[in-house]
Amino acid sequence: MRLSDVVERLGLEVLARGNPEREVNWAYTSDLLSDVMAGAQPGDMWLTIQRHMNIVAVAKLRDLTGIVLAKGIKPAQEVVDKAREEGIALMVSDKPLFELCGELYQLLRGRG
Repeated sequence: MRLSDVVERLGLEVLARGNPEREVNWAYTSDLLSDVMAGAQPGDMWLTIQRHMNIVAVAKLRDLTGIVLAKGIKPAQEVVDKAREEGIALMVSDKPLFELCGELYQLLRGRG
């Protein structure tokens, strides 16, 4: 499913656009950066509540489709600017992380 479709279906607020045509292969949920570096796969969408600058570096390193911050958490403007510079999609959802993960799972499994 394309990133733009996921954004629309989940009602995500886009802070940094990334590549809206890129495929979301799967998702990874963790707030521990080393866990994401070890476990996330290229093309995954990362769901987290982390909002510091290092999330952009990890997403770039693992070639992730984008980052979704749950619970309405918004990063500082310099994080948004860095995501734009690196071409990393950065989005926000007001939903709790558990609910957001469930909805994305349903979408990616073709049930949403």
